[in-house]
Amino acid sequence: MKPPKVSVPGTASRDDVGELVGYLLAIADLHARRLFQQHVGSRYELRPVEFSALLLCRSGITSPKKLAAALRLEAPQVTILVDRLAARGLVQRQRSSTDGRAVLVVLTDSGSELARQAHGSALAMEELMLKPLSSAERAMLRELLSKVARPTAA
Repeated sequence: MKPPKVSVPGTASRDDVGELVGYLLAIADLHARRLFQQHVGSRYELRPVEFSALLLCRSGITSPKKLAAALRLEAPQVTILVDRLAARGLVQRQRSSTDGRAVLVVLTDSGSELARQAHGSALAMEELMLKPLSSAERAMLRELLSKVARPTAA
């Protein structure tokens, strides 16, 4: 279903908000966040960034620096995030076995189990959200969003 054309007062019709990619991304983001809250956030008491951090740790990204890069966060924000997850017993900090100066963020058993369950719920949520799209359209959407999400030089 194509979004309605919403004319902004004082602009030409070709400047309809419904034609702006940023507007469409914002509307899609609102829809995705509502679905996330229903299917994952409320159920597992996770914010989207916490869910993402758990899945990144589960996939092997365990250094705070790599978490910061993957989540597009600054180091102090990652520290606060890891502190919150550690307080819930979902992650723990460990010294690297290869570099005693490095600290790694590692899932606890309960964090690993929560990540597994929340990931399953997120997959079901995405299936619901992407139901109107064919598998080819889903692949194209992922590819295009990946391109748009990449940081670009200003």
